[in-house]
Amino acid sequence: KEYVDLVEAGIIDPTKVLRIALENAVSVASVLLLTEATMTEIPEPAKERALEPEMPM
Repeated sequence: KEYVDLVEAGIIDPTKVLRIALENAVSVASVLLLTEATMTEIPEPAKERALEPEMPM
């Protein structure tokens, strides 16, 4: 990593750099939260019990 003076490096608006960095961080965080929320196990369907002939209706 290299730290430079933003104006000398040709980056005219350091506020815009910070805003875009925050937008990217929020985007990554929201993707991670959404992915964690949607990854679930699919439950197996319950097996139906057959009626036994001895059971009164």
